[in-house]
Amino acid sequence: MVESIIKKEVVVKIAGDSGDGIQLIGGQFTGSTYEVGNDLATFPDFPAEIRAPQGTQAGVSGFQIHFGSVEIETAGDDCDVLVALNAAALKINLKSLKPGGILIVDTNGFDSKNLKLAGYGTENPLDSIDRANYQFYGIAISDQTKRSVEQCAIDPKEKDRCKNMYILGVLYWLYERNMDSTIAFLNAKFGKQAGILEANVLALKAGYYFGETTEIFKARYEVKEAHLAKGDYRNITGNQAISLGLIAASHQLQKPLFFATYPITPASDILHELAKYKEIGVETVQAEDEIAAATMAIGAVFGGNLGVTCTSGPGMDLKAESISLAVSMEIPLVVIDVQRAGPSTGMPTKTEQADLMMAMYGRHGECPLPIIAAKSPSNCFEATLKACEIAFNFNTPVILLSDGYIANGSEPWLIPNVDEIDMRDTESKRANLKTFERDENMVRPYIPFGIAGKEYRIGGLEKDFVTGGISYDAQNHEKMILTREAKVNAVANFCNPLSIELGSENDEIAVIGWGSTYGSIRAAVKKLREEGHSVAHIHFTQLHPFPANTEKILKSFKKIIVPEMNRGQLVKLIREQFLIDAISYSKVQGYPSNNRKS
Repeated sequence: MVESIIKKEVVVKIAGDSGDGIQLIGGQFTGSTYEVGNDLATFPDFPAEIRAPQGTQAGVSGFQIHFGSVEIETAGDDCDVLVALNAAALKINLKSLKPGGILIVDTNGFDSKNLKLAGYGTENPLDSIDRANYQFYGIAISDQTKRSVEQCAIDPKEKDRCKNMYILGVLYWLYERNMDSTIAFLNAKFGKQAGILEANVLALKAGYYFGETTEIFKARYEVKEAHLAKGDYRNITGNQAISLGLIAASHQLQKPLFFATYPITPASDILHELAKYKEIGVETVQAEDEIAAATMAIGAVFGGNLGVTCTSGPGMDLKAESISLAVSMEIPLVVIDVQRAGPSTGMPTKTEQADLMMAMYGRHGECPLPIIAAKSPSNCFEATLKACEIAFNFNTPVILLSDGYIANGSEPWLIPNVDEIDMRDTESKRANLKTFERDENMVRPYIPFGIAGKEYRIGGLEKDFVTGGISYDAQNHEKMILTREAKVNAVANFCNPLSIELGSENDEIAVIGWGSTYGSIRAAVKKLREEGHSVAHIHFTQLHPFPANTEKILKSFKKIIVPEMNRGQLVKLIREQFLIDAISYSKVQGYPSNNRKS
């Protein structure tokens, strides 16, 4: 009789060739995990090449999910279960499997050809797997999949592609999951392709009932429902959350949403998501290049829209001149940078936090603007609202930083009531000001095209402080530089003050971060505090200007440690602005956790 074991948390990684449908079954397993009420975090990991050489290490695609009945902070480091569908997947990922962990392999993926492509030579690594160290299950998944779909009238290659459903069925059995949601998904996806639909459903069920009838597995595992705050939840990725945040901001600001972008990994999914909402008035444009996308968004702002452009690091380089133009013209443009590993093309599908200095200084002239950074997939919604709120309250471009880990990763999201979202509005208070008159924060009115009596000159040439006419006067230029700087600095008092995530100002050490290091830092600090160490966690979502109380809080600690996925960018800003000897802890491996240890 198979034993039933209850687990508090589990890390599962599925890996195979990039053509094996790993991301698809990862998404389905995530969906089933969400349905049973577990807290979760995911980490999709795929090659940069559109079609990497099959069977090679460069072509390995992976999907990692960490789920539990307890609070889940990250997608995990070492995994409890590793599924390797070929030799290359095993070679890359075996080192991340915990001692005593479950190892499931497709033995058909270890023939002489696959061994050679993976770099093993002629020696089969399955012969030397330490059976005492791992719970090893070698299954001829490809062969069994073909037998299970033998009756289906489809191409042999299509039959072989169903092996991802077979292994998903095995995992569903292993973790006591229901197949219904995946069968519904397959019906929706392949409803008009009867043969492919039948084959995928048969393979899914064959994998499940293999687990049910075979005697090789020692146990099944159950992870109880997590105790999350009450409310309606959905599973969401960072890119989806940004998309919904833009739509919500458009609703709250009562301005149509116009989104222009040029496709680039890992930001493209925001375009794909927003394109689904044209029925409610969302306008999306796939521009011919990055410059066109930015200038289209600028034009949309002048037309009275919430104008947004989106890219990743290399695209920010190209948008720099247009962003400078928007700073000079003082318009509420929103620029989203979903960071990836660079420089240049770098590693397009790997994550990094290396664009902070570019966001701060990557424009010509004295050209400051506010910077907001999301800290998790679900937080992307709130961060997007904040970026839009600042843009329209201060008539300035705002850069919103995300990254590949946040963009592609997912977690449960407590769905807010849109009507309860409170976005402050100082714009209406400036309605009676003259075109170039300013309020106490040095903000002048936002005036779209076509407002009678409010006409003004546009363009990047310096303007006169009073009239808005073109000016080459030296004193006026300095006054305008200082005015735009003061306006941005006023954001420090507009947003929420800096708070301490864990601990208090009475602790000795503060570990501070920004962006997607949030979960890793939180988990580490939580563990240290449980061990009795005097450590606090502070996380910035507003990076420029820093919240007004930042210096007071940081100087209350004896030591500041700053972990970042770059060579120490936030730490430089902390040292520069507050004269604090903060300690940098740097990592630039393209991965958010330790799952690429040697």
